[in-house]
Amino acid sequence: MRHLLSPLDFSLEEVSHMLKLAQDIMRNPEKYSHVCDGKKLATLFYEPSTRTRLSFEAAMLNLGGKTLGFQSADSSSASKGESVADTIRVVSCYADICAMRHPKEGAPLVASHYSRIPVINAGDGGHNHPTQTFTDLLTILELKGRLDNMTIGLCGDLKFGRTVHSLINAMKRYPNVSFILISPEELKIPQYLRDELLSENYNFKEVSNLDDVMGELDILYMTRVQKERFFNEEEYIRLKNSFILDCKKLENAKKDMYILHPLPRVNEIAVEVDDDPRAAYFKQVQNGVYVRMALILILLGLDKGMLEQ
Repeated sequence: MRHLLSPLDFSLEEVSHMLKLAQDIMRNPEKYSHVCDGKKLATLFYEPSTRTRLSFEAAMLNLGGKTLGFQSADSSSASKGESVADTIRVVSCYADICAMRHPKEGAPLVASHYSRIPVINAGDGGHNHPTQTFTDLLTILELKGRLDNMTIGLCGDLKFGRTVHSLINAMKRYPNVSFILISPEELKIPQYLRDELLSENYNFKEVSNLDDVMGELDILYMTRVQKERFFNEEEYIRLKNSFILDCKKLENAKKDMYILHPLPRVNEIAVEVDDDPRAAYFKQVQNGVYVRMALILILLGLDKGMLEQ
């Protein structure tokens, strides 16, 4: 039995297999509509979510399985003081696989030590969000036809953005990928991640002005400033409008540069941008279902031979 706690838990060969499986699901959904008949997915969401929770549920339903779970800590026994270890022991009696989102970094790792079913990290604090990262990879692959030889701009909250941290760790494994990190001083990437990039001689630079680098980008990954990660509301209010992408800013972008966003957005992408053919964030949402379908199959060991059928 294996778990998915970080995008690095899969080798590049395994990532390639997973992406091919997701693409096959995308193009041949009927082939997969009963693969998980009789299987149950538990969604253990200790903090709010729309896309991730619903896409996991849609993924399992599309595979013929069923779902159960809770959508907030308040609606679970966590509100009574139950530990993650005890919760996962109980859930292991009810389901075949689970997806866990938790505000504390490392909570899914703790769960994996006590679980009798595969645990998928659906986001832990500001740490990792592997299924979103694999969704990002599938989206980039579908749009650009490759995952190497490109410049990726990551813009907004790079300090607390777990999707940013996961994507950097995943993309730095591919050849000739450069990162341009665009944020205010207060929201730069964590020091540990900067140290890793420096020690491994990755090509990256940190800037505070999106306009200055727009023309260099193949992918622009926008993020919101996350109010829930701030202890000081005044600090949040001061920083929340640091970057707002509108059509005027896109005038200097490449014609084949694509805009991604893990969503939800607040105001960091103007609604007018939605009509630009380079806006790919809603395609990204749909791709999340295919990726999570593929991951459920792989972790349950039900993917064998599916690509050959």
